[in-house]
Amino acid sequence: MKPNSALETLRANAPLVHCITNYVAMNIAANVTLAAGASPAMIHAPEEVADFAPIAGVLTINIGTLSAPWVESMKAAAIAANAANVPWVLDPVAHFATPYRTKAALDLLALKPTVVRGNASEIIALAGGVGAGKGADSGDSVSDAQSSALALAKSHGCVVAVSGAVDFITDGTRSASITGGSDIMPKVTALGCSLTALVGAYAAVAPSLGATIAAFVHFAEAGEQAAKGAQGPGSFSVAFLDALCALQPGDLSEERVAWF
Repeated sequence: MKPNSALETLRANAPLVHCITNYVAMNIAANVTLAAGASPAMIHAPEEVADFAPIAGVLTINIGTLSAPWVESMKAAAIAANAANVPWVLDPVAHFATPYRTKAALDLLALKPTVVRGNASEIIALAGGVGAGKGADSGDSVSDAQSSALALAKSHGCVVAVSGAVDFITDGTRSASITGGSDIMPKVTALGCSLTALVGAYAAVAPSLGATIAAFVHFAEAGEQAAKGAQGPGSFSVAFLDALCALQPGDLSEERVAWF
């Protein structure tokens, strides 16, 4: 499914997106999901996630602010999503920073996510390499992470998306790069985390590779539009949400996608 068709389907269905994300990202992730045309639910209590995940169109898990109850919730939700054939997306934020985070990410990876989205350093480390990341910031280029993304996609049977100046997305067989966006985007807290939620929204209505590409193209297009009138990160944030909402099927430039 191409990006514009995926956007049309997203708007027609307004899928319910179950987001287990970090405290920093909750607001922006919910607003991005809503602006794009989906319906976010920020459900994370261990007592209810296993009941909620099966009724959602998709589950997204972001490990940004971990604690033992949250890890319990993430695992329970992923298991329930798998049992109900609900796709789910993993964002292994800074998983290489501490042994606790590393174990949480690897335990979740073993539960077979549909899509893994991260920056270059996160993807390199998740594939078993050593990256140059510092906390949640990447110290590696997207091109440095391509072989790791391919290996991870093949070994775990998932789509792997690497965010950066030029994004890279692969299912282990087919790969694409995505251009666009703005250099202001990394200056807005948790915007990358919100991209994970948007990938989830598209994955609820389209096959995983096409869905991930569509989400990245929508994000890139909105970022480019928002940057035209932005004075800095604050005004960009508002303009970005407006652009996500204003973009219609037919507005997404599929020339941003290069297959190889």
